Amino acid sequence: MRRPDLGQATAQRNMTTLYQNAHSSERVAINTLRYIDVLIVAVAAIPALLLGAPAFGYVVGAAAWILQRSLQAFDLRQTAKIEESLRRAGIRTFEAFGRIWLLAGAIVLAAVVGARKDGLTAALVICAAYSVAFVIRLVSGPPQASGELS
Repeated sequence: MRRPDLGQATAQRNMTTLYQNAHSSERVAINTLRYIDVLIVAVAAIPALLLGAPAFGYVVGAAAWILQRSLQAFDLRQTAKIEESLRRAGIRTFEAFGRIWLLAGAIVLAAVVGARKDGLTAALVICAAYSVAFVIRLVSGPPQASGELS
């Protein structure tokens, strides 16, 4: 591809095309796939509770998972604005460890406030959701530089 000369104007982007690409059915499917772990946590609540899983433990585990995924999305959007790659990586690493501590704290909270079964249920919910998110991350390919969730 030939680069424009210094005196030439660069081509304008067609905003209609950009809007259509951003809201295409393929793009929506990819974004839905990225959050399927949250959907699975919500949908799996019904059979889990009907089969006798402790409600408090499930709610704590599910709430912690959804909260940490929300924090992850917020962090990626905010740190995408940082131009220094080392600073951006440092902030994202710090935030990722914070989310791990949030999940660990939720498991302990469920076990202490509820019962041991509640703590185990919270741990199983978080472990299952993490496993789904991990598989989706592997299938999605390498992360994008634009700060989108991968």
